[in-house]
Amino acid sequence: MTRLTVAQALLRFLANQWSERDGVEHRLVAGCLGIFGHGNVAGIGQALAERGAGTDGDLPYYPARNEQAMVHTAVGYARARNRLSTFACTTSIGPGATNMVTGAALATINRIPVLLLPGDVFATRAADPVLQQLEDSRFPDVTVNDALRPVSRFFDRINRPEQLFSALPAAMRVLADPAETGAVTLALPQDVQTEAYDWPEELFARRVWHVARPVPEPAALARAAELVRRSRRPLIVAGGGVVYSEAWETLAVFAAGHGVPVGETQAGKGTLPYDHPCAVGAIGHTGTAAANDLARDADLVIGIGTRYSDFTTASRTLFGEAAFLNVNVTAFDAAKHSGEMLVADAREALRALDLGGWSADPGWTARATRLTHEWQEQVSLLTTGEVLTQPVVLGMVNEVARPSDVVVNAAGSMPGDLHKLWRASDPKSYHVEYGYSCMGYEIAGGLGVKLAAPEREVFVLVGDGSYLMMAQEIATAVQEGVKLVVVLVDNRGFASIGGLSESVGAGRLGTAYRMRGAGGALDGAFLPVDLAANAASLGADVIRADGPEALRVALTKAREAVGTTVVYVETVPGPGPDTTAWWDVPVAEVSGLPEVRRARAAYELAKRDQRRYL
Repeated sequence: MTRLTVAQALLRFLANQWSERDGVEHRLVAGCLGIFGHGNVAGIGQALAERGAGTDGDLPYYPARNEQAMVHTAVGYARARNRLSTFACTTSIGPGATNMVTGAALATINRIPVLLLPGDVFATRAADPVLQQLEDSRFPDVTVNDALRPVSRFFDRINRPEQLFSALPAAMRVLADPAETGAVTLALPQDVQTEAYDWPEELFARRVWHVARPVPEPAALARAAELVRRSRRPLIVAGGGVVYSEAWETLAVFAAGHGVPVGETQAGKGTLPYDHPCAVGAIGHTGTAAANDLARDADLVIGIGTRYSDFTTASRTLFGEAAFLNVNVTAFDAAKHSGEMLVADAREALRALDLGGWSADPGWTARATRLTHEWQEQVSLLTTGEVLTQPVVLGMVNEVARPSDVVVNAAGSMPGDLHKLWRASDPKSYHVEYGYSCMGYEIAGGLGVKLAAPEREVFVLVGDGSYLMMAQEIATAVQEGVKLVVVLVDNRGFASIGGLSESVGAGRLGTAYRMRGAGGALDGAFLPVDLAANAASLGADVIRADGPEALRVALTKAREAVGTTVVYVETVPGPGPDTTAWWDVPVAEVSGLPEVRRARAAYELAKRDQRRYL
């Protein structure tokens, strides 16, 4: 028996948890990110201090500046490690805990493992109400941490030391299970964290959690093979599951061997190099003209590791009358669109799917090649020029970045442009968070990517709107000596939502960074905000680029730099890639404005193409 506090025992347990897949082991919890307050400083804070704050131990501690941001950092790390390793995140009670709700939702929606350890009120209720405690006269056991329940894949509140015996293995199982993973929350009352208990040594034994590669059921495999062999115009939709299962080489062989074109979701982009003969690029509302043209005429959609978000399906208007074969480790996603289900690991399913000498119709394969060639010509035109439009900036970053470098982005108009225009050559080089499309993810997520892959250069692309939401993890990167290249693109407002606002008749309300004019509207001068100076104040080196050649020089210099560098560039409106697929955003059914009535008529016309997938 070893006498430790609950917090000390918890950390000792976490330090001895490992994941394993294909014979390779990884620390399941690689470290702990934390911000301290009265709800965790005497418990987990003390336990971390006793272990030492260095980064060379078995559970290193990293401070953060914002609780939501540190969950994003954990997500970036876990995604870069193909969900085989993650971070724990600890906060105090109250606002520290509720700040993590957004990050938890992002993790769960994207099927990414993170471990959340929020402090909680006294289990004994000896000092009710404590500072930051929510009081509910109906439910005395409710705390603000209950807000984490709906966005967590596993939630438990540790009111007694003995609960750890069942709670910890259950939590680790969910973290290591690709079919169930997401945010895992263990709420820790502050008095329980400091309570001592005699722990059996068995609790701290080294444990390896095997991350399974489920193989397809033979009968389901036979049905899937027959469905594919009957098709003449199949199209693969490659999602994040292809990346997480490291199935990209198997996919490349399968697609080339059978002449099947491959479109990619945001999470699946890079599964094939952009110049692979079967790669047709991004698919969906932010997809390429090539992929979307093929999607409309496909007779079979083979979704591999995708959850079919509305952007991927163009709000269920994209895939015509195609049948669906869904390969997914999660039955929930495999069952979507009334498709034939193949519940299995993506790599194992592709290896097992023996189609003999079958191939797609040669005319279909040739059409895919022709359309993709035409699209790549458009990409070259859009991403070059003497005026710094957003596509030109992205093209220049793509030019300077090497194939192994990673681009990170999350929100605004950039994810759409990146999805269409970025030429990915490596399956881990494209990291755009678009399951939750969370503004502010970029810098914090990029920090996590760099911690997970220090050998890669990380280019964080962030717009001014997202930057103003959450830029403070620049200070964390500087503190930890973690080098990022942050490309800060300033167009003085929310360009993406501005365009959407205009299209539905909302007049771009609140989407430009302007002072109030004489009439009280937000139509005055642009705000005198200096984002480059702000970045410098957080400790980054800053380079201002005022033209294409200056930007190229700045990006090259930033890539070669030792520390975090922010390249600040102002962009102007200009031609961008066309949207070739619809997205369902309702328009007001009645309005006195003619532009709204026209938009409503177009909306009702588009909705006629929506499928119910019965």
